Amino acid sequence: MRMSLKVTIVVGNPKPLSRTRKVAELLVEKLLDPGSYELEVIDLADHVDEIFTWPSEKFAGLNAAVAESDLVVFASPTYKATYTGLLKAFLDRYPANGLAGVVAIPVHTGADFTHAMGPTHTLAPLLAELGATVPGRGFYLALSQLEHLDAVVSVAASEYAANLAGLARVAAATSAAHV
Repeated sequence: MRMSLKVTIVVGNPKPLSRTRKVAELLVEKLLDPGSYELEVIDLADHVDEIFTWPSEKFAGLNAAVAESDLVVFASPTYKATYTGLLKAFLDRYPANGLAGVVAIPVHTGADFTHAMGPTHTLAPLLAELGATVPGRGFYLALSQLEHLDAVVSVAASEYAANLAGLARVAAATSAAHV
């Protein structure tokens, strides 16, 4: 019997059903074995009506669902060399260590490779500050790569799989006193 992971994709693109979402969904599909996970997609474009409402029962539920996930892909188009304000507003709802126990993969899409380090230098540190474990550099996809999307995402999934396998080896050797 295989363990079923709880996987969530949070899409910070202001346009619903975006290419950014498609990239994140393909990354999960390439990274994990079919049947090994349950997937929920939170497309923040569908929830802009309450993004700045405090408190919000809707966002409390969305934030809880993400924090209870095993793996979360945070995906955003690149705006001004970083992630969108929509994604930032969502992440601002978490307290310190609000994503502890979550493995988080930062994903950006962009027009060209000018901001390819964006997910590594902007989104990954925020996710780490919130307590998430980021298993490697962020994944960036330029529009010029769309014609080779499957191959590019497969390479990224392989890199994340290798990093996660390394973490699993270290975790298996961790003393029970520290868990």
